[in-house]
Amino acid sequence: MSPADDDTTVRAAGCVLWRPAPSTASPGLELCLVHRPKYDDWSHPKGKLKPGEDPLAGALREVAEETGYAAEPGTELPTVRYRANGRPKEVRYWAAAAGAGAFAPSDEVDRILWLTPDAARTRLTEPRDRDLVDALLATRPHGTGH
Repeated sequence: MSPADDDTTVRAAGCVLWRPAPSTASPGLELCLVHRPKYDDWSHPKGKLKPGEDPLAGALREVAEETGYAAEPGTELPTVRYRANGRPKEVRYWAAAAGAGAFAPSDEVDRILWLTPDAARTRLTEPRDRDLVDALLATRPHGTGH
């Protein structure tokens, strides 16, 4: 990649936000997906980095802004690269355990859902986001615990 290309790349960061499943009837974990009315899509919480912002700090900021939850970062997941509005976009992701918080709808995100990994794969709009579910599960022994 040349420096000129690098200058046009949109840099973003986000998290695959998870929590232990609340029911012992369905052990494992649930993932948080956000619905963005502007695009009418379901995705993992993410957003553009501010100039000079550390990617992990940006990912945690975006999770808080979009979901209302604090997040405890874990393993870095694969970086996703694609074109958006004719420009290259690079999104760095981390696995993150949901902490305290509560969702409040906004213009940017009007709904969130907590879903099993299988249900999340089905609901995610972009196939590239489904790969992140698998990457998260690969970092978690037996899909439970921290």
